Amino acid sequence: MLKKVLLGISILIGVSILIFIGWLILILSAFGGFDKDYSVSELKENFEENKTEIYELKKYFNEIVPKNRIVEIEFKDNNTLGRFGIKALDSKSLIPNKTIFLDWNLKISTAKMDSIIKPIEWSRETLKKLKEKLDKVDCIQIESGEPTKIGFKRSGMGMYSFNVFSKPIQDKLIEEYKDSCRYILVNKKFVLEYGSGALGSQCLYNFD
Repeated sequence: MLKKVLLGISILIGVSILIFIGWLILILSAFGGFDKDYSVSELKENFEENKTEIYELKKYFNEIVPKNRIVEIEFKDNNTLGRFGIKALDSKSLIPNKTIFLDWNLKISTAKMDSIIKPIEWSRETLKKLKEKLDKVDCIQIESGEPTKIGFKRSGMGMYSFNVFSKPIQDKLIEEYKDSCRYILVNKKFVLEYGSGALGSQCLYNFD
């Protein structure tokens, strides 16, 4: 009788462990726990390979965004925006002071999307052209402003980005971009950034 009880307990513990491992794998997958991490070297290489097109993308995007707005857009695929947001800019400080719209997982070819982008005078063709330009530089996201932030790739909830400046960074701001964790200052017009998610590394790695 005792052997049967011990056997039953052993089986129960084994099943519980398997269930726990299964849930852990599921959670890690959902939050990108198995996604690729990118090194500083890889980010620099991508930027240098696509430098001309990246500056063209920056110029084009800031031209199509209204002067009194900040727009961020991330493509999940050709048919879906992973994230889309519009903020109002303070007319004097030029600092965002109000979120007008922010949502996730928006289907592009819908009347809802048409109504969202109409106030900034965009169309589905605008989104298509922007997606093509992002694909050309192997990136997925862009946010207007100075600097223009161009999202390279996600790893789970984290995002690897290029901060692209039109003019050299002011000396008083240099220290902000030299923390060697969230930011890597490559030069006065180009800064790498890693916005960490809930899991995984909190800093860029492989400094060189």
